[in-house]
Amino acid sequence: MSNFAKPENALKRAEELINVGQKQDALQSLHDLITSKRYRAWQKPLERIMFKYVELCVDLRKGRFAKDGLIQYRIICQQVNVSSLEEVIKHFMHLSTEKAEQARTQAQALEEALDVDDLEADKRPEDLMLSYVSGEKGKDRSDREVVTPWFKFLWETYRTVLEILRNNSKLEALYAMTAHRAFQFCKQYKRTTEFRRLCEIIRNHLANLNKYRDQRDRPDLSAPESLQLYLDTRFEQLKIATELELWQEAFRSVEDIHGLMCMVKKTPKASLMVVYYAKLTEIFWISASHLNHAYAWLKLFTLQKSFNKNLSQKDLQLIASSVVLAALSVAPYDQTRAASHLEFENEKERNLRMANLIGFNLEPKLDRGDVLSRSSLLSELVSKGVLSCATQEVKDLYHLLEHEFLPLNLAVKMEPLLTKISKVGGKLSSASSVPEVQLSQYVPALEKLGTLRLLQQVSQVYHTLKIECLSSMIPFYDFSVVEKIYVDAVKHKFIAMKVDHMKGVMLFGNLGLESDGLRDHLTNLAESLNEGRAIMYPPLKGASKLGEILPTLADTVDKEHKRLLARKSIIEKRKEEQERQLLEMEREEESRRLKLQKITEEAEQKRLASEYEQRKNQRILKEIEERELEEAQALLQEARSRKKGKKPLLEGEKVTKQSLMELALSEQLRERQEMEKKLLKLARTMDYLERAKREESAPLIEAAYQQRLVEERVLHERNQQLEVELSQQRHEGDLKEKNRLARMLENKMSFQERVLHRRQSEYDRRTAEREEQISQMIQARKHEREAKRKKIFYVRSEEERLRKLHEEEEARKHEEAERKRKEEAEYRAKLDEIAEKQRQRERELEEKERLRKEALLGRPAELPRPAEPRPVEPAVAAPAAAAAAAPAPGKYVPRFRRGGTEPAAQTAPDLDRRASRPDDRPPPSSDRWRSDERRPPTFGGSKSSWSSSRVPSRGSER
Repeated sequence: MSNFAKPENALKRAEELINVGQKQDALQSLHDLITSKRYRAWQKPLERIMFKYVELCVDLRKGRFAKDGLIQYRIICQQVNVSSLEEVIKHFMHLSTEKAEQARTQAQALEEALDVDDLEADKRPEDLMLSYVSGEKGKDRSDREVVTPWFKFLWETYRTVLEILRNNSKLEALYAMTAHRAFQFCKQYKRTTEFRRLCEIIRNHLANLNKYRDQRDRPDLSAPESLQLYLDTRFEQLKIATELELWQEAFRSVEDIHGLMCMVKKTPKASLMVVYYAKLTEIFWISASHLNHAYAWLKLFTLQKSFNKNLSQKDLQLIASSVVLAALSVAPYDQTRAASHLEFENEKERNLRMANLIGFNLEPKLDRGDVLSRSSLLSELVSKGVLSCATQEVKDLYHLLEHEFLPLNLAVKMEPLLTKISKVGGKLSSASSVPEVQLSQYVPALEKLGTLRLLQQVSQVYHTLKIECLSSMIPFYDFSVVEKIYVDAVKHKFIAMKVDHMKGVMLFGNLGLESDGLRDHLTNLAESLNEGRAIMYPPLKGASKLGEILPTLADTVDKEHKRLLARKSIIEKRKEEQERQLLEMEREEESRRLKLQKITEEAEQKRLASEYEQRKNQRILKEIEERELEEAQALLQEARSRKKGKKPLLEGEKVTKQSLMELALSEQLRERQEMEKKLLKLARTMDYLERAKREESAPLIEAAYQQRLVEERVLHERNQQLEVELSQQRHEGDLKEKNRLARMLENKMSFQERVLHRRQSEYDRRTAEREEQISQMIQARKHEREAKRKKIFYVRSEEERLRKLHEEEEARKHEEAERKRKEEAEYRAKLDEIAEKQRQRERELEEKERLRKEALLGRPAELPRPAEPRPVEPAVAAPAAAAAAAPAPGKYVPRFRRGGTEPAAQTAPDLDRRASRPDDRPPPSSDRWRSDERRPPTFGGSKSSWSSSRVPSRGSER
């Protein structure tokens, strides 16, 4: 971390680094200065440093650095100069917006620029390859490369600023302005995902504001200025949501506004409420909630008529026509009458929420049909004079649909009225919150209502009617559409009819499955069985039949009702607990991920910072050494020059830099002591002045305090009297309301009995269905377990069989290898034995031949020597003996001598060759050995020599 004596030095150092192109180092140096604990008191140079810091953050797109710096600067100037923080944040947002606009302009310029030299030439090959590989156009690539990074940084800027300014009473206006600019950013660039996140961020900020009430500088929502800023932000959010057609987010914004109104117990201004109800009409119309849409139009009409003094008669007539047509567009039958009890309860809760949003407070135990209904809405329109303000066409249409009975030509009379109404509409000049009203949007719903009214009136007059006749009576629908409409009406018991397509007629009245007899056939069967049982087993006299059948009906109903309520509360608690646990798990996982990411980034930053500090320290040490060397040389030169001055140096004193530095330090210490004395004297003077000023101002403060007490006492008494009068008025109004509602008690009890009876029947039916489902599930699981056991047994048997086959194969291979090894060993042993026998025979033959030759030459016989294992001697002795026994040339040699010597001479080499074969040649195969064993040996001699060599081999074998 760089240590600067003054903040201005850090700013100069950063500018020097920027000039040489080292913006990252400049940003790091300013970041170290801002986050340092040394500069925690606000100074004017810190503001200039922050301006330069945010400029570098924007140029380098360092959002995290900007966030850290702004948080530290908020800590510095929170209690001293908040306007400085406001100026820095405004500058930061201005730079980010400007860079994003520049990138967008640059991308447009790149798209519009002509990039070719010849306008008639085709595209370049590299352009075609790039378009085929990337699969996107040039505008998409330029947006992704140029525009998207700056848009991401701008979005991150808005999020950072909102996070820094949240829940701060001194920066509420800047927070609201930032939220409005973020909304405009989402609207301008159609950023629906970012808009949803932005709404969630603002919603979380308000939730945290209510959750942590002991924060310092917390905004007070009861203050008119703070409440107005929060409401303006929510209404801007509602407007942008409707313009982006994010209806779910728009409805959540309406709920946020309503929750804020309930939180502070105050109603916003009439102009804001007009916007509120105008957006509600759009939301309810999109969601096909026509009844709530009509009630929202009624509230909007009431507000415009009461508070908008500039409303013209034409605009009032157009708004009143919209109210009447919206009320007529509501279906004439209730679509939730045949629903189950759970759906009925959910529908009632939903309508209670909708009514609270519109401004109608409902009692929880009342049926929604008793308050929010089409009939009550139409009667209210007539009683409040809304119908009288509408156009003449709307009035005629209302009387035609609600009061006239024209079964034959109702649709014919409606058609010209609908044609005129569809042309009515346009912009409103005096109602700025409702810019445009078009009555043509209600024409399809009015056509459907006219079809239902015609079918209802025809069913009261006719019993049978041809389909062609009915099609001619309804000119704006085909019969297929009419068929869908009447099927829905029959389903909700609005009319009773059916169609016979074979005869081409329509039948009206209680027919077929719609008759009460067939519809209630199970009830009739139960009643008949009960009558038969009463005849067979008559009850005792004086006993109550109802008490016999249902002895504990009231207790059972009460217990069942309590059980259902308890079960509902338990289910809701479990759902809330599960949602809370999921949110906690997600929050913990996110925190772990962010912590790990932060640790990684901090480690990387520390490594980079350590390397940077190490390089910088080395450079600084080198500069310091050079500077000290230069200073020492300069001091030495100066000391040498002073020796000739007025103050000569002491004799024998050695002038060094250390001695001169000590002299300079002593001089600085003396000056510092003098300055401290002056400051102490000045402090005493200021102390005397402050004490005198406080002594003079004490009586004035006491007088102002007494006057303030008198004023507050008068104000308290006046407020207390006003509160007493208001309490009396409220008490009288509550008594009147109680007397008025007491008349409904009997109706309430009868309705309660009907509801409990219906709930009991529904419970019995569901219990039977559940028991049947459980029995089916048990059977299915039993079959599944049986199949699984069979499959496991088959798999195990197959594995055992394969294992046994594998073991047998391994054993067979092992035995075969062992057998081959034994045969090979026996074969080699047999070869060795045969070779040994062959060598023995050769030695014996050689000895015999030697003795015979010696006998022929007349030498004395020598005793035979034992055979030695030297195979070379017979081969050497045989030629010598042959040479000695050979006659001289020219002398006669008998034939027997020639025959006796030649075989002997020829036998020795052959024996040597055959004796050496078992060691030199590879062993023959077993089949070859058998064939050689049967074949007589060939020594190249006569039969006598062969027979003589054969005899000892037999003897040796024997």
